[in-house]
Amino acid sequence: MLTHLTPEGNPAMVDVGAKTVSKRTAKARSIVVLGDAILQHLDGGDIQTRKGPVFQTARIAGTMAAKRTDDLIPLCHSLGLDGCSFNIQAVGQEVIIECTVSTEGKTGVEMEALVGASVAALTIYDMCKAMSHDIVIRETRLLEKTGGKRDFRHEP
Repeated sequence: MLTHLTPEGNPAMVDVGAKTVSKRTAKARSIVVLGDAILQHLDGGDIQTRKGPVFQTARIAGTMAAKRTDDLIPLCHSLGLDGCSFNIQAVGQEVIIECTVSTEGKTGVEMEALVGASVAALTIYDMCKAMSHDIVIRETRLLEKTGGKRDFRHEP
């Protein structure tokens, strides 16, 4: 059964009123593939552009997006996040973005982690596109979640 549909098949927000409050965490990853034209600007663990430090800006944008997920995804609940952190690193031609989100609540933060990682990736694209449009954003996925009915961990 799809949780966001009424018995008549209409979309509806899931009622979480009867759920118990618990610590909920989620980690999502996005990968951005960059070319050498961009990576040659990698300096001290970040890419420097005229717009500023790319990874630092991506962290801020991703955090802002995670906090506003309910404004972007119609049936998401409004959540006060306890934490939102990023690990962004260049590995070869890829930039690996991991966004970890936590809250204490009645519903999980998977969408917040996915939105945070996605917007961080889009921010990297935006800040680097003046150097090259040969940029690919790929493999946005949930890596793990804890809390609620069941935990999940992606096993590669």
